[in-house]
Amino acid sequence: MKSDLDLSTREKIVQMLKTTGPLTAKEITEPLGITGMAVRRHIIKLEQDLLIESTTLRKPMGRPVAVYRLTKQAQDLFPTRYGSVALDLLGELELESGSVVVNGLFDRRKDSLVRRYQGRMQGKDLEAKVAVLTEIQNENGYMAAFEKVDDEEYVLTENNCPILQIADKYNHACSCELKLFETLLGADVKRTDCLAEGGGKCIYRIKAAGIN
Repeated sequence: MKSDLDLSTREKIVQMLKTTGPLTAKEITEPLGITGMAVRRHIIKLEQDLLIESTTLRKPMGRPVAVYRLTKQAQDLFPTRYGSVALDLLGELELESGSVVVNGLFDRRKDSLVRRYQGRMQGKDLEAKVAVLTEIQNENGYMAAFEKVDDEEYVLTENNCPILQIADKYNHACSCELKLFETLLGADVKRTDCLAEGGGKCIYRIKAAGIN
């Protein structure tokens, strides 16, 4: 966490809304020691970035005022321990029921993802499917991109792994991702680099089914 001196004005506004709750522009301005006009510029930018939203508060006397609060998207700016909690839960499940049950959980998640996304693949050729898969992975935070090698081969690169803590301990999660790609694409997929195995990124070589 940054010190107060290190925080930008926008970060201070976000922190105030997180710790204090909904505030008016005047209530935001007073602790910052800057002009109301400057605060409103920051508020406009935060609204454009979908980090804050406003509702209108009507008072018995005087004009209505806007009250600002953080959006759900803004919660991603604050530290979380989802990975640690998930690891703890998986560890407890493994102790109680064994690794086979934990692996089965990953398998069921893969099947659920297939059902969720297979409709987006309908009627598309391999290149279009790879493009859609890249979109899906980006929606889920993988910072993915793909390039075309030729009409039969593509390379998908993931620069981030949102479940890296889990994949480091439970390699079956990576195996399920590979099977997910193969099922959604209807293609042969080979992972040549893996973040969970110490690589700099996850790289998948994708070929049309049956091509050597």
